Amino acid sequence: MAMDSVPGSVGTSASFALRLGQAIFSSASLFFMSFGVGFYSYTAFCFLVTIMGLVIPWSFTLAILDGYSILVKCSIRQSGILLVIVIGDSVLSILTLAAASSTASIIDLLLRADGPFCPPRLCIRYQISAAMAFLSWLLTVASSLFNLWLLPALSH
Repeated sequence: MAMDSVPGSVGTSASFALRLGQAIFSSASLFFMSFGVGFYSYTAFCFLVTIMGLVIPWSFTLAILDGYSILVKCSIRQSGILLVIVIGDSVLSILTLAAASSTASIIDLLLRADGPFCPPRLCIRYQISAAMAFLSWLLTVASSLFNLWLLPALSH
């Protein structure tokens, strides 16, 4: 299997698009969650903000690395670097899924509770934030799987 045959792996334009999407969706999630001043009252919301705060620089840094690799036409596909990227993507994808799921469940609980726990305007922002986090997770897990697929080809 040729290394160039895996679209979405590090150093490709598809990887650059995935990383840019991760950074954009994570930033949007953080923006919509932070827009509401009451997010710090719920641990799940704080967890989402923390994880998005980790995903944004990770994705942006790897997008810059992919962009540099594309512009200079220099391959950065070394097994050690790729292993770090796969582990980082895997850990962040699991944490992003956990944060998005816990946020979505708390929003559902707040909407179904008897009483004014969450004003509709604020809950919509929280729902958008959770949706953006799920989209960020989807792109992060895709990046992880594309690079994981490439890893055995580099070790031979």
